[in-house]
Amino acid sequence: MAKATGKKPQNMAKTLRKLMKYMGNHKFSLLLVGILVICSAGANLYGTYMLQPIIDEYIVPKDYDGLVSVILFMALMYGAGVCATAIYKQLMTHTAQKITQEIRRDLFKKMQKLPLRFFDSQTHGDIMSRFTNDIDTLQDALNNCFDNLIQSFTMIIGTLTAIFILNWQLSLLVMIFMIIMYFLIQFYSKRSKYYFSHQQAAMGKLNGFIEEMVEGSKVVKVFNHEDISFKEFEERNERLRIAGTKALTYSGKTIPTVVAISYINYAVVACIGGFFAIAGKIQLGALASYLVYVRQTALPINQFTQQLNFILAAMAGAERIFTMMDEKEEVDDGKVTLTSVRLMEDGSLEECKEHTGHWAWRHPHGDQIELVPLQGDVRFHDVVFGYTSNVTVLKGIHVYAKPGQKIAFVGSTGAGKTTITNLINRFYDIKSGSITYDGIDVKLIQKADLRHSISVVLQDTQLFTGTIADNIRYGNLDADMEQIIEAAKLANAHSFIKRLPNGYDTMLEGNGSNLSQGQRQLLAIARAAVADPPVLILDEATSSIDTRTEKLIEQGMDKLMEGRTVFVIAHRLSTVRNSDAIMVLDHGEIIERGSHEELLQQKGRYYQLYTGQFELS
Repeated sequence: MAKATGKKPQNMAKTLRKLMKYMGNHKFSLLLVGILVICSAGANLYGTYMLQPIIDEYIVPKDYDGLVSVILFMALMYGAGVCATAIYKQLMTHTAQKITQEIRRDLFKKMQKLPLRFFDSQTHGDIMSRFTNDIDTLQDALNNCFDNLIQSFTMIIGTLTAIFILNWQLSLLVMIFMIIMYFLIQFYSKRSKYYFSHQQAAMGKLNGFIEEMVEGSKVVKVFNHEDISFKEFEERNERLRIAGTKALTYSGKTIPTVVAISYINYAVVACIGGFFAIAGKIQLGALASYLVYVRQTALPINQFTQQLNFILAAMAGAERIFTMMDEKEEVDDGKVTLTSVRLMEDGSLEECKEHTGHWAWRHPHGDQIELVPLQGDVRFHDVVFGYTSNVTVLKGIHVYAKPGQKIAFVGSTGAGKTTITNLINRFYDIKSGSITYDGIDVKLIQKADLRHSISVVLQDTQLFTGTIADNIRYGNLDADMEQIIEAAKLANAHSFIKRLPNGYDTMLEGNGSNLSQGQRQLLAIARAAVADPPVLILDEATSSIDTRTEKLIEQGMDKLMEGRTVFVIAHRLSTVRNSDAIMVLDHGEIIERGSHEELLQQKGRYYQLYTGQFELS
């Protein structure tokens, strides 16, 4: 079971309500678990209570036949309790797994619908911890705490009821010891939770440091940083040792303290109970039953306290999960969709279900449906945008990209080049102005259909676990092997793929760590090529490729870009010379525009960049 970290939910009631909705889907299973737990605990409690009649009514009077009968009855009762325990443990395990499966499913589904703004404001590690640490802690609590909490509560109430029935005078003494026990448990629990939280923090920092050192091992060796790194590791490791030692010291004191108090309690009650029995204030059987109950009081109290601590930790994790689920989803109120069409003899378009290779925007106008040919005409009209309300990144941008044109953006880091391409995909929505695609405002187009018509090759490639063919097919899940090979040839990736031991069936793991950066970039280009989109965005697509490979790629890219609208972002100005229009950006504004030759004649910023008088930063 996961350790309690000392963190508590900010809004316990709200978190519990959301969790109860998931538990409500399995209410009959949980109800059955509760009934079986009570039956199991009840068998234990009643078995202890039966010691009184066994001793007083059968053993002392020497009623052997009655003793055999009652022993057989107790055996059946304990057997039923054991069966109930076995059943509810299995049932609880299956139910807890189903609940966490549903929560994990809904969390992943929600994550896919969140806008990029959310991921911009969250670290990947924090998002991943909700799928791992938080869900694991919640699963442990459901799997272990739900039934144990009911059992401990039943045992405490049942034991207290039984001892007061047997002898209320002795029970007052037992209550004093139980109160002392409770406060000591609370003290040690608070201290251990405090140091466990420090231990978790120290462990996280140590693990993060180790991960950095492993990833940067080459840099560490180059700069002879081994001794300094080891010294810092020792300091972090020592902090973890101190926090862990204190946490385990306090948590380790809890059980011995409870056991010691229970022994003292048992001894005192046994002595006083003996005098009561001699004085005739309690029967011998009742005293024997009473003393067994006294020995049982410590365990359920200790368990109940621990279960509450684990539940608090689980609720803290659940709150983080449900907080992410409450995030606002990406808004998509578009009505225009992408549909397959057939070209008629008279030049008109007819919507069809089969794949024809021709596409059109299905634009509803009241009861009428207009089919607008998908061409790739993208235009920015006085677009103003900022990632935050107080900072404007793009200021009055005007861009006109006609079908088949290649538009390039150059400028310093932070000038707004990538932001423009993100707006085409509607990863973010603009503050003012408009962006049209084939004459239709992109806000009217459903995002899935809009993005289906655009392929993007990013500077930071992202490959997935699977074969090379699977990674190329990611751009078009319906692509057959012939189309995959054709796309690879177009990106000039076919030659190196064929040299691999398993060719297109070569498995990639760890973001393609068994390939060079240039090879990974070639696969990303092939993935974009197999999608066969009318609009292509190349964001530093050749930045990780050497000059020779870049020349080879350009030959294939020219074929890929033929007849398509292409937006290119590049630091290497050699890659944008043949663009139809080059936009030079500076601080969110287009300060120059024109062809390569026109910009050189202006002898402005682009001329300075091209001749080396000014460098991109």
